[in-house]
Amino acid sequence: MANGMVEKNHWNTVYLLSALSTIFMTLAIAVQPLYLRNVLGISFEMAGSINASVQVVTEILDMMLIGYLGFLSDRYGRIPIMMIGFIVAAIGAALATFSLELGAAIGIGGLAFYYLMRIVMSLGTGAVWPQLSTLAGDFTTFENRARQMSNTAFMMAFGATLVYAVLMQLPQHAGIWTVMLLPALIAIAGAWLTRHRLIDVAPRLDEKKMPWDRIRALLASEQRLRLTFASAFFARSDMVFIGLFLMLWYIYFADLVGIGQEEAAAHAGKLIGLFGAVVLITLPFWGWLIERYDRVSAIILGMALSGAGFLLYGFIVNPFDWGIIVPTVLVAVGQAGCLVAPQVLTLDLTPKEIRGSVFGLFNLMGGIGIIIFIQIGGYLYDTVGPHAPFMMIGVLNLVIMLYAVWVLRASLRARKPAFEEEM
Repeated sequence: MANGMVEKNHWNTVYLLSALSTIFMTLAIAVQPLYLRNVLGISFEMAGSINASVQVVTEILDMMLIGYLGFLSDRYGRIPIMMIGFIVAAIGAALATFSLELGAAIGIGGLAFYYLMRIVMSLGTGAVWPQLSTLAGDFTTFENRARQMSNTAFMMAFGATLVYAVLMQLPQHAGIWTVMLLPALIAIAGAWLTRHRLIDVAPRLDEKKMPWDRIRALLASEQRLRLTFASAFFARSDMVFIGLFLMLWYIYFADLVGIGQEEAAAHAGKLIGLFGAVVLITLPFWGWLIERYDRVSAIILGMALSGAGFLLYGFIVNPFDWGIIVPTVLVAVGQAGCLVAPQVLTLDLTPKEIRGSVFGLFNLMGGIGIIIFIQIGGYLYDTVGPHAPFMMIGVLNLVIMLYAVWVLRASLRARKPAFEEEM
């Protein structure tokens, strides 16, 4: 391991928290269309814009803090920030369940109150998962990084799969309220595990201000790091698109095929559960590929598969047809690689003492991308059709693939003269 203090139980806690934090975030997104439609009464015509706007508002607030929280984690450690984040997320999740009643009580309405609580939840999780990924990186070395980060991503994917395969079946049997309260309980458990089952091992940063000069110099000198930042910007919204717009497509298509919203949500949950299962199955392959070959090559392959899958959604008319499985599987295989390879490469290229700051900016780029592309996707969903957001993301993925090919070729050209000099 990267540090002799890191033991197996610490890694087990990282894996468990990876699953729990993903369950929290995924469940909040997955249940949102159902809650807005059946509890707050949002109409079909406004579905895409409202759901996308909620996601965008939360990402904007995340974006304002996530980079600075990374710097604070370099200064004071990952664990205190993660624990506070879980507590804040638990408070937001508990209050969001009663948005209709509490919004009416304070005179702002249920939708506005739900917006506020989703912001609180997002701020909490924004303090958790970036530090958790950075902490996992702190525990690794170059040799075992791809494998261990793949294991961490496996648990994240497992959490997302559990949400759609199991937890999103609960509204049919236990009601929406039960599912809305689950994230609060999960966040409380996460706070306890963080406090009692993890350790900090990274060296502390002595600088009292954000190390902008070092980060700028690093980005200027490393085109591969610029690639990982571009990957975060253009592709981080991919998983959100699957969770949000597929669920929307099913719920609001339900009336056309004559089934209830809860049944449609369960049907969507099964498909997205399949998506998560494919990610789970293929993550070990990606860990092997990254270790055996090259980080940039893995990004190229992941973006190519994901982009092709998203574009194939454009040929789907009825989401309840079995043909939708093909693009879903392609996107899942590609996303498994896109989830791991950019993070591993970023960790490789970043000095330990500013890892939190660089990772904070890496995640900031992803947040900016989510804000822009989710908003555009919501507009396209309402004006063009349910398939339009997916096709947009497919094109963006292929653009990043081409950029990664250029970076790889430039790296190979740079290595060739050095090799010839050695000869």
